[in-house]
Order: sequence, then C-alpha cells, then structure tokens
Amino acid sequence: MDGRLHSDGITAMRICFRAMKIAIVGTGSFAQCFIPLYKAHPLVSKVVLADLNPEKLDENRLRHGIDETYSSLEAVLESDVDAVALLTQNWMHGPQAVKALNAGKAVYSAVPAGITIAEVEELVRTVESTGRIYMIGETSYYYPGAIYCRQQFAKGAFGKVVYSEGEYYHDWDHGLYEVMKARAGDRWREEGGMPPMHYPTHSTGGIISILNSYATHVSCQGFVDHDEDGIYAPGANAYDNPFSNQTALFRMADGSMMRVNEFRRIGHPGAERMSMFGTEGCYHNTCAGQVWTEKNEVTRLEDVLTCGRRKLPGHPDIEAEFEDVAPIHQIERLPKEFAGLSNGHQGSHQFLVHEFVTSVVDGKQPQNSVWQAARYLLPGLVAHQSSVRGGELLSIPDYGSGN
Repeated sequence: MDGRLHSDGITAMRICFRAMKIAIVGTGSFAQCFIPLYKAHPLVSKVVLADLNPEKLDENRLRHGIDETYSSLEAVLESDVDAVALLTQNWMHGPQAVKALNAGKAVYSAVPAGITIAEVEELVRTVESTGRIYMIGETSYYYPGAIYCRQQFAKGAFGKVVYSEGEYYHDWDHGLYEVMKARAGDRWREEGGMPPMHYPTHSTGGIISILNSYATHVSCQGFVDHDEDGIYAPGANAYDNPFSNQTALFRMADGSMMRVNEFRRIGHPGAERMSMFGTEGCYHNTCAGQVWTEKNEVTRLEDVLTCGRRKLPGHPDIEAEFEDVAPIHQIERLPKEFAGLSNGHQGSHQFLVHEFVTSVVDGKQPQNSVWQAARYLLPGLVAHQSSVRGGELLSIPDYGSGN
C-alpha cells in the first residue's frame, strides 16, 4: 500500500493486487452477461455472488459453478472481497456504492450512478476522501462510433465541434414492462415512472467522453404522457413525473451545443446513438447507417464500425473468435480468455470488465471514473428540473475531472 497525491491535494490510497476477488451483487438478467467475463479474467482470483433472493442466488451458484455466496450487500462488505460489481436496481446504486467505498472496496456500478444530485455529490466526495477505485459501467464509451469519433477528434478532423446530439429511444413495448416488473415487483409503476432524463448516460456518455468537456447549462421540455397504462399519471410514480419523453438542449463548456432525446413512447425500433457536427467534419448515425462527412465528401463507415465476430490478430493458436466486436475495437487489449464468451451493447461488455479489473489491480482510476460518471449523469438530472419548470435555463454543477 502506498499513497498518491492528487493535484487538488487529496491523498489517495493506492492498493495494488496481483489478482482480485470480486463480488457480483445482484444476480438478475444483466448479471448473466458479466459473471462469465469476471470468472474468465486472468487477474480475477475468485468471483462470489450476492442477492437478497435465496432461490435466485442458489440458481446462479449452480449455473455458474460458484461456491461462495452472500445474502446481502452488508454481508459482502464484511468479507475479504477486494471489489464489488453493483448490478442491482438502478435507484440503489448511489447509496450502495458509497457504503462499499467506505468499507474499503473498489466499486463497479451499472448506470446510473445515482438518482439525485445529492447522491452524485456524495459519491464523488467519497471517492476523493477514500481514494478507492470507482467505475461507472457506461456502455456507450466503447461503442464503435464513440471510439471512431474519439480518434477523429484527437487528430483534429472535426475542426471545431459545433453541435452534438444523443438519442436513447426505448419504447415501453420493447421489454420495459418486463424489466420493471422484475426489478420492482408490485412497485413497478412507482419506479417505472422515473423521468427519462434520470437515465441519460447512453446519450451523453459518448459525446462527453469525446469532447473531454461537460455541460454547463440546460433547457429541457417534456411530453406529458396520457397512455392507458397510467405509469405517468398524477400520483402514479415515486417521482411525481408526468413525462414519458424529454428533449434537452445543453450549453457545453467548450462553447458547443448538445441536444439529447430520452424517449420512452416512440414508434421506433430503438436506438442508443449519437451524431457530432464540426466546422471541418461530421459524424452522423441514423437507422440508415453511419457516415463521416467533410465539405465535399461522404464516407460510409460500415466496414469499420459494424459489430460481428473477429479472430485475435497475431494469435493463430486461438481458435475461438471474439463476439460482437467491430474492426475498430482493439481486441488485442482483451485477455485471450474472453475469446468465445458472450459480449453485448455493441462490443462494450468485455472492454468494461477488463478496464475495471486492470484499474483495480494497477491502482489507477479508470477512464469511466466517478468524475466522468457525474458529468454523464448530472446534465440529465438538472434537465428534468428544467422541464418541470417549463424549460427554464438552469446551470449544472460540475465536480471536476479528478486530475
């Protein structure tokens, strides 16, 4: 164990491991994507499971061949695990992460990082005071389009970015009823009526990670829902939220603009995507495909951004292929043990797991750090406040970059 000194004067404890022991907290459908990856990672010495539901816990113990289980997060935090992966209900993430950090554990959290500004601030301050590793599992960071745009931005191909737009279109008829009933049981309407802008990170994450900037102000409008399911009816949900769709326009610290659509009632097959427009070049993503444009040229990007199956370059001895990855993904960064294992969300799952494990083992904060998590989420939380106030322009807090 040794100490690091951040530029802001906060001393962070650095703990390096040869391998780490991790607890997967929450064994629902999303956990099935990640348990095999953590088990396969060569720097993970052991995976344990935790769930409040004893039947579900035992089922997953048998399914994944795991011999150590816990009946609660509290029990996990009293154990010798080095880290926890919080794959629990979304409204629990913030307080659970703070509790785990204060117990001396590194934390991987599914999105969102919290559901209130106060939760996000407490989370940031806890990481700063404890020096522990925290990573938000924002999938859009590793989407092929985001990787491509980071490369283009780094070499100046955009010129000056003027405007960006992010869209998360997920209609209730595309599995949301089942998801919320599984997460909240009889309370599914109470939690299902969460403001769409409380879940903005699939729209904001790619853009903010590319620009290395943050949102400073927002004006947002909401669509008042009248569907017969009553999820957004007065008094029906825990958030007193009437909006099923919200559109926000943000002012960014770099002088550009960002528009975000978070829609839950829409005649659309669904999308998690972004587009970016600069003075010299633009990246545009629609249902028709992805293109790079310049003033006199249009380049289609399917050849580099379409996900499929790929063999690891330079390792002919590895017979299995990597799944759901695009040519732009640097699969040579991944452990060879991931070949043949499931992946998801446009190739992001394996990269997220690898980033978190190596961050903990090396004692270094990840790219998707707590400061980035705040910058991905706070724009949406404030945007909802703006929509409640008729689109009033509101300022967005920022807690820095952690550097």
